[in-house]
Amino acid sequence: MNKKTIVVVGAGKGLGNAVARLFGENDFRVILISRNLDRLNGYKAEFETAGIETYVYAADCEKPETLTEAFKEIQGTFDAVDVLVYNAAVLEGGTATEFDNANFLRHYQVDVASALHCTKLVIPKQAEQKSGAILLTGGILGDSPASQYTGVSVGKAALKALGKTLHEELKEKGIYVGLVTVCDVIAPDTKHSPELIAEKFLELYRQQDKYEISY
Repeated sequence: MNKKTIVVVGAGKGLGNAVARLFGENDFRVILISRNLDRLNGYKAEFETAGIETYVYAADCEKPETLTEAFKEIQGTFDAVDVLVYNAAVLEGGTATEFDNANFLRHYQVDVASALHCTKLVIPKQAEQKSGAILLTGGILGDSPASQYTGVSVGKAALKALGKTLHEELKEKGIYVGLVTVCDVIAPDTKHSPELIAEKFLELYRQQDKYEISY
């Protein structure tokens, strides 16, 4: 049986890599996407040392065209993306009135619009095989916004709403969409360690019986 493929957009030494590693340990081919190719190559070396088949592609969620190119290459090589994890976000502080229009739209592009962009890139092949999953990283600020983190609060709220609408729309095509809402600061060796949160992504993928897990 051929390996399934997981693509993690927003790879990094926290939750993104923890999710990728856990799926890799469960016999997925892992593909990591982020902006910095040097860091990606370092992650690739770490994963391959652990026996995980890994590939990397540099793309910038502020620039959707770079994501289009990356997914064109990925699907041209590996065919359908079985699991897409969208973990990218602009995690910067700032009150609403401190934002200028360009910076606010930058947050929205990375936090929300590029999640939809990536989803639309993988839908056609997932629909062909009548299976696939899109998993999103949510945050408690989407439910309980904080004035000092307006950009993140708006982004996570919009991502939650986007994911829910996709969940309802795509289930008829055999595609599952789910959200893991992280309810505290992610930190190693705590209840909210990347490794423990990653288990919730795998749980959502395996069970597919609800839209959201809050952890």
